[in-house]
Amino acid sequence: MTDTPQPIRPSDGKGWLDLGPRDIWRDREDPDILVPPPTDGGTVMNLKYSFSDSHQRLEPGGWAREVTNRDLPSSQDVAGVNMALEPGAYRELHWHKEAEWGLMLTGNVRVTSVDERGRYFIDDLVAGDLWNFEAGLPHSIQALDQGCEFLLVFSEPDFSENNTFLLSDWFAHTPTDVVAANFRKTEVEISQFPKDELYIFKANVPGPIADVERPTPAGKVPSPFSFHMKDAPVIESEAGRVRIVDVNNFPAAKTISAAFIEVEPGGMRELHWHPKASEWQFYIQGKARMSVFLSGGTARTFDFRAGDVGIVPIVAGHYVQNIGDETLIFVEIFKHPEYSDISARKWLASNPTQIVADHLLSTDAFVESLPTDDLPAPVIWYDQSKIQK
Repeated sequence: MTDTPQPIRPSDGKGWLDLGPRDIWRDREDPDILVPPPTDGGTVMNLKYSFSDSHQRLEPGGWAREVTNRDLPSSQDVAGVNMALEPGAYRELHWHKEAEWGLMLTGNVRVTSVDERGRYFIDDLVAGDLWNFEAGLPHSIQALDQGCEFLLVFSEPDFSENNTFLLSDWFAHTPTDVVAANFRKTEVEISQFPKDELYIFKANVPGPIADVERPTPAGKVPSPFSFHMKDAPVIESEAGRVRIVDVNNFPAAKTISAAFIEVEPGGMRELHWHPKASEWQFYIQGKARMSVFLSGGTARTFDFRAGDVGIVPIVAGHYVQNIGDETLIFVEIFKHPEYSDISARKWLASNPTQIVADHLLSTDAFVESLPTDDLPAPVIWYDQSKIQK
């Protein structure tokens, strides 16, 4: 029975054998759901979903899959799309009524757009870089010589990648004579236009931007729709590092902000909550454990790995612990222009010693020995042996 996990908690002996039908592989992936810590309590909605459980839309030159509130009802602010394109392939020219925030995961890509004043935008991005197109701005995404995979986050929880406004779909559903007149062409001259949507399609890898860009009379957008991660300040903590990208250093992102977190083995993202928006997480590397506290004696613990999405409801207390043997990398995303958090350590450190001592049933000396940290989004040691005393 040693290779078969059982719903028995050794610390208090609660639970019993599961002898019936079961998914052993799921139980092994989620040990803290099979055997929750005794601090879990009450009924908490599901706060985890994997892109691996999403429908994979396969197209010539690439694929796409999405996680929306149809899959994860606890996601009430945003939806996510994971997409990949082979070298040269396009996610065709399109627009949508939701803001789009993109994170490059692998490879390289070219993105283009134009704003409502006719000012154009074009840039090449690599893994770690971002783009942001506010609602209604048309854009395209084309893989360069390495191909690419990226994460898209949209500002509405019920967004579907299958319902965007596509250039091909629009022209195919507009009378041909109208389309021809619009571009001062004959119907014969536009007869080769697509008769159905393209969505994702194969093409040749483009040349350098300098060789292909077509400046408009209005010029370039004054604030780029992209952000290169090399320009993000790195906040070094004792057990990892954080990069915060929000409207303060990426002005084009007026709807969505993010924190990029790296946690070394033995470390954890400290106890905290977010006062302005729910947190939508995407795990990029490693293994994590997170307990979410929802007040009233309710809490639930989840285990995550690369490709998983996690949700933390607004103002819910939580931590994220690295339970693997490699650096844990994940991104926290918020439907709010500015990043913000409140940590348990900063909260207690800001109160008079007696107030904290009274609440913890402790002494003034104990309270004054508690650690304080002025860094935003600190990553601290969980493993006590790693703490330098």
